[in-house]
Amino acid sequence: MIAEAGLAALWFAAAMALLQFALAALGLRMRQDELSAAVRPVAMVQGGLAALSFALLIVLFLRSDMSVLLVAQNSHSAKPLIYKFAGAWGNHEGSMLLWVTVLALAGAAIALLERKLDRATLTATLGAQAFIALGFYIYMLLASSPFTRLDPAAADGMGLNPLLQDPGLAFHPPTLYFGYVGLSIAFSFAVGAMVTRQVGPAFARAMRPWVLAAWIFLTLGITAGSYWAYYELGWGGWWFWDPSENASLMPWLAATALLHSVNVLAARDGLRAWTLMLAVTAFSMSMLGTFLIRSGLITSVHAFAVDPTRGSFILALMGVYVGGALALFALRVGKVKAGEGFDLVSREGGLVLNNLLLTVLLGIVVIGTFYPLVAEAMGQRLSVGPPFFNKTAGPVALILVAAMAAGPVLRWRRDDPRALLTRLMAPIVAVAMVVVGVLVMAPDTGWMEVAGLGLAAGLAIASFAPVWRRNVLRTPMFTWGMVVAHFGVAVSLAGMAADSAFTVERLVAARYGETYQVGPWRAALRGVAPVRGDNWSAVEGRVIARRVGHDRPILLRPQRRYYSSPPTDTAEAALVTQLDGQLYAVLGGQDAQGRWQLRLWWKPFVTLIWFGGALIALGGALALLGRLLRERRGARRREAAA
Repeated sequence: MIAEAGLAALWFAAAMALLQFALAALGLRMRQDELSAAVRPVAMVQGGLAALSFALLIVLFLRSDMSVLLVAQNSHSAKPLIYKFAGAWGNHEGSMLLWVTVLALAGAAIALLERKLDRATLTATLGAQAFIALGFYIYMLLASSPFTRLDPAAADGMGLNPLLQDPGLAFHPPTLYFGYVGLSIAFSFAVGAMVTRQVGPAFARAMRPWVLAAWIFLTLGITAGSYWAYYELGWGGWWFWDPSENASLMPWLAATALLHSVNVLAARDGLRAWTLMLAVTAFSMSMLGTFLIRSGLITSVHAFAVDPTRGSFILALMGVYVGGALALFALRVGKVKAGEGFDLVSREGGLVLNNLLLTVLLGIVVIGTFYPLVAEAMGQRLSVGPPFFNKTAGPVALILVAAMAAGPVLRWRRDDPRALLTRLMAPIVAVAMVVVGVLVMAPDTGWMEVAGLGLAAGLAIASFAPVWRRNVLRTPMFTWGMVVAHFGVAVSLAGMAADSAFTVERLVAARYGETYQVGPWRAALRGVAPVRGDNWSAVEGRVIARRVGHDRPILLRPQRRYYSSPPTDTAEAALVTQLDGQLYAVLGGQDAQGRWQLRLWWKPFVTLIWFGGALIALGGALALLGRLLRERRGARRREAAA
C-alpha cells in the first residue's frame, strides 16, 4: 500500500496546486482579501503532500519493493544501503519527483517566510509558483509516474548504473535540483511583480535571498559534479564540455548575472527591466537543461530518459511558462520605470559589463551545446567539443575576470577613471609579476594559461579591496561574502590554468617492478590481485609511488571493476593528494605479453579548482546570512520604535 499512498499524495498535491493557482487568480481579479489569504496555507499543504510522496518513494527503494516497476528497473536487493537511498532519484521518474517536491517545498517556504512583499505581489508570486508545479504534476501523473506497479513482482532488480554508484549521487543531484528549482522562485517573483506592476527595490530585496540560495546550491552541485566526474570516469579531466555538464552551467551563468543585477536594483534602484528579463532567462535555462537531459537527444550517464515524448512534454511546458512570461514582459516593460541613472564608469556600469559578459558566455554555451543537435536533425553530423569552447568562451571568461577585479573598487553612480586606475595599481602589478615569472620559468606555456595565472593573482588581491582600510570586525558579513566569493573565483582560475599548463601525462605498458617517471614522481606496478566488494568484483593494481627527493613510498590501488547487475566494467582511479597537486593513476587491461596498461598523471594545483568552488559557495552563504541578520536587526529596531 506504500506505492498507492505515494501516488495518492501526489494526486492530492496536484489538486492543491490547482486550488492554489485558482485562489490566487480569483483573489487578484476580484480583489478579495479572503481568497488571497487562503493561498498561503494551501501552498504549505501542497509542499507537505509532495514531500510525503517523495518520502514514500524512498521507503520503497529502501525496502527493495520489486513489485514497483521503478524499483525493479533501478535497484537491486544486494545494493549498499546508501545507493538504495540515493537510487530513488538516480532515474527519470524519481528525479522528476524530487524536482516537483523541491518546487512545492519552495512555494511552501515562500508562503511561510516571506513578509517583505505586499499581499498582492505575494499572491501573484504564489500563483505563478503553483502554475509551474501544476504542469509538472500533470507530466508525472500522465507520463512519468514513479509508483507504477509490476505484476507479477520481479524476483530482483536490474540494478543501478555502476557509474552512479558513488557517494556523489547522494549529494550532487539534490544540490543541483535545489539550484534549478530555486530559480523558479525568481521566475515567480518576476511574474508576480509584473502582474502587480510593483518592480522596485522592495521587490528586489525580497527576491534576492532566494536567488542567492539557489545560486549557492547550483555552485555546490556543479563543483561536486565536476570532482565526481574527475575521479569516477578515469579520464583525468575535470570538465569535458559535455551537453549534460552544460545543462547545469547555463542556468548558473544566468543566475550569476541575475544575482548581480538584483543587487543593483535593491541597492540603487537600477536595471529594473533587465532584472526581470534575467529572472525569466535563468529559469528558462534550467528548463532547457531539463529538456536536454530528458529528451533522448543525448546519450550520457546524466541522461535519464530516452523517450522523445517525455522531452516533447517538457518542451511544451517550457513554451507555456517562458512564452507566457515573455508575453507578460512585453506587455508590462513599457510601464516599468527606468530607475535611477548612472555613469558608464561606476559600480553599476561595472555590473552591467559583468552581466553582458556573462550573457555572451551563456550564448556561447547554448550555441555550442545545441548547434550539433540541430545540425544532426537536419541530416548533418558534426561535433562541437572542448577546442571550440576553449577558444570562444576562454577569452570572454578572462575579460570577465578582469572586470571582476575592477568591480569592487568602483564607486556607485560615478567614478574618476584616473582614481580607479590608482586603486587598481596593486592588482595590475601582481598580474605583471606573475605573467613575467611564468614566461621566464615556463616559456612554452600557452597565452591563455599565462593570462589565467596572472589574472588569478590580480583578482585575488583585488577581491579584498572592499575591506582595505576598514575595521574588519565591523565589516558587514555580506561584504565578507563578496570578498570570499571573488577570492574563490581567483583560486579556481589558478587551479584551472595550472592544470592546463603544467599537467604531465604518461601512458605505459607496465611490467611488474619497472619504474616510470611522471612529473616529480616515480611509480612502479608491484602486482595485480582480485578483490570483491558488496556488489562488484575487480582486479586491483598495487602501484608504489615515490616523490623525487622523498624516501617514503605511497601505495595506490587503481581498480578495474565488474558489476553483474547491470553488467558493466568501470575504471576506479587512485589518487594521491598533496598541497601542490595530485598524482592520478588508472589501471587498464592486460596485453598478450602480460603487461598492464597504466595511465599516470601529475596534475599541479588541480585541487584549487574545487577548493575555489567551495569558497565561492561559502561566500554566497556568508552574504545570505549577513543579509538575513541585517534584516532581522532592522525588524527588531522597527518593532522597538513602534
